[in-house]
Amino acid sequence: MTTTTLSPETGRSTLPFVDAHHPDRQIDVNFYRPAGHGPDDPVVIVQHGMLRNGDEYRDFWIPAAEKHRILIAAPTFSDASFPGPESYNNGLVIGSDGSTSPVEKWLYAVPARVFAALQKGGVTRRQKARLFGHSAGGQFAHRMLATQDHGSFDAVAAGNPGWYTLPTLERSFPEGLGGLGLDETSMARWFAYPMHIFAGDQDISTDDPNLPAQAEALRQGPHRYARAQFVYDFARREAERLGLPFHWKLIHVEGVGHDGAAMSRAAAAYWFEGRIPSADELITAEVGAL
Repeated sequence: MTTTTLSPETGRSTLPFVDAHHPDRQIDVNFYRPAGHGPDDPVVIVQHGMLRNGDEYRDFWIPAAEKHRILIAAPTFSDASFPGPESYNNGLVIGSDGSTSPVEKWLYAVPARVFAALQKGGVTRRQKARLFGHSAGGQFAHRMLATQDHGSFDAVAAGNPGWYTLPTLERSFPEGLGGLGLDETSMARWFAYPMHIFAGDQDISTDDPNLPAQAEALRQGPHRYARAQFVYDFARREAERLGLPFHWKLIHVEGVGHDGAAMSRAAAAYWFEGRIPSADELITAEVGAL
């Protein structure tokens, strides 16, 4: 149950969000609300990368927000409140003792509760939002779809995740979905959702110190671009084996590496203009954040 009502003002703002299941962990939501945004206009929730920089990721979306009257909400899960990949990327699913946490404690439900708080505040009448995550946020986004009901989102995109949770019950989380109490029905729901994997074809560094390098990740490929193709092919084959509908999309973004700003522009253009811009249009003098 959401305990917070959110009503951001026009322009940039940052509001605290008190999550009922993590009341002792601070979550700040960075907003951009165009002057022309009305309650029937789109809402996009943006998941930051490992730098926990929700304010920068919000700013990456401001040009699209102005152009298409989008309300941007970018929660910041700080290192202080959510330390390490276990707390953010992996969603507090596995406790420090290796046991599976209660489902209500999994962090992946927070974006839907942020959206519900916006509905409660009268900011939006939309029934569904969109969600984009990049890098660590891309890990968060696809694991959210793997473990949560999809009712709050009509589109979800994962951009350049460092590695992936595979849609199989035969490998333990976070490599797979084993040990979480999920079943084939859960996987069928995930396969059927039109998840968008945005993969920059220049995200091919193999010596990036922030690239996950554990054995499970390396089995998916030497770099992020290869891992995106790996998980897509793995999922497609698994869905075919089980005779399940498969609606994922792998979207190659040409000329772009591990650049949060450029990938944000690509997702915005894909969703709201039906196109992927050229690399020249996507890449600016700004340095993309992780």
